[in-house]
Amino acid sequence: MRTPGVVTRYYLYEATDTAGFVWPVFTLFLLSRGLSFTEIATLSATMAVLVVVGEVPTGYLGDRIGRRNSLVLGRVAAVASLLGFLVVTTFPGFLVLYALWALTFTFASGTAEAWLYDTLEERLDTDQFTRVRGRGRAVGSWAMAATMVASGFLYVGDREWPFVAAAAVGVVSVGVLLTMPEPSRGEGDEDERLSVVEALPVVRGALGRPGVRSLVLYVGLFYGAVSAADDLIQPIAVDAFDGYLAVLPAAAAGLPGEALLGFLYAGFTAVAGVASDNAGRLESALGTTGAVVVVPAVVAVCYLFPLVATATAVPVFFVLKAGRAAVAPVTGQFLNDRVESVGRATALSAAAMVFALVRVPLKLLAGGVADAAGPVAGVAALGVAFLLTGGVLVAVERPGAVPTDVASHGD
Repeated sequence: MRTPGVVTRYYLYEATDTAGFVWPVFTLFLLSRGLSFTEIATLSATMAVLVVVGEVPTGYLGDRIGRRNSLVLGRVAAVASLLGFLVVTTFPGFLVLYALWALTFTFASGTAEAWLYDTLEERLDTDQFTRVRGRGRAVGSWAMAATMVASGFLYVGDREWPFVAAAAVGVVSVGVLLTMPEPSRGEGDEDERLSVVEALPVVRGALGRPGVRSLVLYVGLFYGAVSAADDLIQPIAVDAFDGYLAVLPAAAAGLPGEALLGFLYAGFTAVAGVASDNAGRLESALGTTGAVVVVPAVVAVCYLFPLVATATAVPVFFVLKAGRAAVAPVTGQFLNDRVESVGRATALSAAAMVFALVRVPLKLLAGGVADAAGPVAGVAALGVAFLLTGGVLVAVERPGAVPTDVASHGD
């Protein structure tokens, strides 16, 4: 059956994400611009806060200008930020660029899914949402993998080429978005939203319960440790690659380690996909509480391995990505089961805000230790911080262990 044109354009939008060209080399690029690990961590922490702060105003603006136009603004902000990286060399300048980059996340947060659902409702059939959304994600993942592989080679040619390529893709993406329709919104959409006053007790009741609050904090701590480690992966991986290549034939040994970063990040995408697909099996084997508590603890222990042998760093990073991807669906199922339909989006957004804010101190910790003792020590510090803090949380209130009188609302 022929794919409708509007769906094809949605697939093109998914395929023109700008991150693939720059993400595998981003930290190396910032280091080459003279930034320290602490400054890079500060930039990442600042963006995490800005994404949280910007959710409400950009969401409000999106309601005024439409979902398609929100996506356009997000892509325009991405292009402006990418071009800015070609000329900015100072820390204050990078702060401005990160603020622009944060807008790309806040304008796109949930908007593409909402646009797709409304468009299918108007033009086709909402029963097709899962199939179209799933295929769109697959198209985006394959395109991301291809651009990630190209990223390392572009970076070896010139440090600025990945940003030029990403900006060009962003311009194409804006063009695609401008051809997409703006779906109409029902008159009752505004009335169904909770006010701030109504939302507070919903959030408190949903996330403040025993077992739920500890799970949100524990998982937020884990997500923060993974996000903070992301800032240190590239310099550690390049050192590890140099060791791997030294024992290979001469032709391979002459290949710069940076060229392999794209393959590494494409591998991360594949491994995360497999881990996410098997999250249900993990939950069946360990239970919700077991999966959420044990997997992050195992990953945190692995953070210590590169201190003993740098060669273990790359396998550890794959464990990190797989663990994060496996825990996310289990956490999502747990939270959705314990939040009523009315106010669900509000409560889940509040949990996402907690996850984002917990990253801030962990990123600053990792950056400071990396500057003082090297990036491998920075990753190890994250592992120790998680094991100590997470251990206290488990001892005080086991994450996910909800008393029977406040169990799932569906029970």
